[in-house]
Amino acid sequence: MKRVEDIPFFKNIKEIREYHFGKFYFFDSLVIGELNEGVTFGYDMGKRVIDAAKDVFGDDMPISYISNRVNNYYVVPTDWAKFYRNRNRLTFYCVVGNTKGSCASLVMERMFFKNSIRQFTDLEKAIAWSLDKVKKHKAKAAQSKQLSSNME
Repeated sequence: MKRVEDIPFFKNIKEIREYHFGKFYFFDSLVIGELNEGVTFGYDMGKRVIDAAKDVFGDDMPISYISNRVNNYYVVPTDWAKFYRNRNRLTFYCVVGNTKGSCASLVMERMFFKNSIRQFTDLEKAIAWSLDKVKKHKAKAAQSKQLSSNME
């Protein structure tokens, strides 16, 4: 599997945040996470990444998150409920991976994640999908804002 740093898209990097549990790459409206081998990823770790995304992007930008599963690790799927109770939001979420563990985690995550989760086996296809979704989301938001302004 490809790592973020090994693909041409990496030249668009805004910022990298590295934690004891993994590395997170920040692009325009896009975060790609590569967790470390054997980590059990839970809410507290996710909260650190969300706080970093707010620091990099601000509070109002739509965010697409790609979990690039280059290592084997575990996700605490029930922490999605805690994630939402604390009003954290991801606009789009996709997973890149094709290991048995990745598929099993994805099934559990889908039970708790309120929006759809897309699965890819190729990182660059996941990036293209995410960027397209964010672009359409921004265009729709701008159109809604324009309609609201016209009504005033």
